Amino acid sequence: MDQITEHPKAEPTSNAEKDPENWTTGDEAMTGAQASYLKTLAEEAGTPEAFDPELTKADASLRIDALQEKTGRGAA
Repeated sequence: MDQITEHPKAEPTSNAEKDPENWTTGDEAMTGAQASYLKTLAEEAGTPEAFDPELTKADASLRIDALQEKTGRGAA
């Protein structure tokens, strides 16, 4: 096999999107950007209780995905 393709960074997009459960920093507090976006989505969805300032990065990401689906935001 070619040495370039054996290197993990040879395909930089191959694992660009991991499940939040597999994030090495997923148990850290959500970022400010996540908190802001999550709060906006929760309000737009009519479920302000969906915003929890204590969420981890991974849990916030999952909740954002669910609210994007509900609101139609983030749809390609």
